[in-house]
Amino acid sequence: MKILNLVKNNKLLALVAIIYLGLFITAPNYAKTAMGNSMYYVKEMLSIMPVIFILTAVIEALIPKEVILKNFGDNSGFKGGLFSLLLGSISAGPIYAAFPICKMLLSKGASVGNIFIILSSWAVIKVPMLANEAKFLGAKFMGIRWVLTVISIFIMAYITSKIINKQDIPLENSINNNEGECLSIKTHYCVGCGLCERFSPNHFEIVDKKAKLKYIKVKEDELEELRKVIDKCPVKAISFI
Repeated sequence: MKILNLVKNNKLLALVAIIYLGLFITAPNYAKTAMGNSMYYVKEMLSIMPVIFILTAVIEALIPKEVILKNFGDNSGFKGGLFSLLLGSISAGPIYAAFPICKMLLSKGASVGNIFIILSSWAVIKVPMLANEAKFLGAKFMGIRWVLTVISIFIMAYITSKIINKQDIPLENSINNNEGECLSIKTHYCVGCGLCERFSPNHFEIVDKKAKLKYIKVKEDELEELRKVIDKCPVKAISFI
């Protein structure tokens, strides 16, 4: 049963494992090459992602939600787009390093369009990459390509913001309470200690060594209980957003 739950919660990883198994059976030489490439990226991720998670936690703790809403939210306008472009352009590291940062920004009020701009600029117009592009292809080529790329990014960000609702994005395991707030568990911080389930079993349960929210309404008279649970969480994985 536990194995089935593990596969169910990690469908993509299970699919990759099945593909590798089939490849080892039918074409072992290709499988070894593919495994070597995969391990290279795994090692790269293990060296980069802990730093990114720490950076994300620091940003989340130090920057108030109001600042994110003002500069990256739905009402930030063209200024928000420029800030997003700047953030993505000066960032370093591979594109997958941007995902936890963008998820945190979304959870604190950033708009879908601005997140699209951050990811796109992170991927294709980072400053170090532009310098190399100018060196090998010339400054004129780089400049024209940059202008056209930025225009395309803003157009696609606008279209994406009209198609994708923030509610469609699985930010965290969360439920709404009667005050319009959201009770959130940052599952990547959770260590599965079980304190939340012990102090508030009506709201929390431990599944696969991670705290999960039960999908029930949070009543106003339960808020004090939940604040105590939030205070007791050793890794501060639970919060109202």
